[in-house]
Amino acid sequence: MRKIRALYTPETITVYQAYPPEIARPALARGRFVPPFKRERMTWIKPSFLWMMYRCGWATKPGQETVLAVEITRAGFEEALARACLSHYDSDRYASHEDWSRQLKESPVRVQWDPERSLLLGALPYRSLQVGLSGQAVHRYVDEWLVRLTDMTPLVREIHERVLAGDEDSARALLPAEEEYPLPAEVAARVGAGGDYPE
Repeated sequence: MRKIRALYTPETITVYQAYPPEIARPALARGRFVPPFKRERMTWIKPSFLWMMYRCGWATKPGQETVLAVEITRAGFEEALARACLSHYDSDRYASHEDWSRQLKESPVRVQWDPERSLLLGALPYRSLQVGLSGQAVHRYVDEWLVRLTDMTPLVREIHERVLAGDEDSARALLPAEEEYPLPAEVAARVGAGGDYPE
């Protein structure tokens, strides 16, 4: 099962990234990504809060000590996915391995589906989306799609403390209210979203 679950409004969707303080602090101060953030590098955004927690270890891993909620336009998010190529070859999506390889080189957006995570960060039997932006897509992300940056680190630490204390119910109550995101049919087909794909 591959579905995007996210916090979203009629106009925006929230994705998550984790950075060292030297990148996060200037970004938060300016309300957008500024140097030393590097536009030349691929930047990965994740709609799933708990997958981000798995990736950054609840903001404890070196270089990932600050968790940012990045609110972007839904139009921009869907534009990115409409231009995306899967990170791994899928015979249901591409005419041949060569066709996939060509698209992978040409597309500024990559997507991959990884096991969604539980509150205890264990793998769940369904998939969560990651989106990698490069080249022109990074510029559009920073300059056009970004609406708001929020420092989630204090909340991340509070939730983690409750998990460590065994108070899973109160920890779960603090999680962002993520719901299934309604992708346009052609975009869902492009990224392989849905329930009929082998895991």
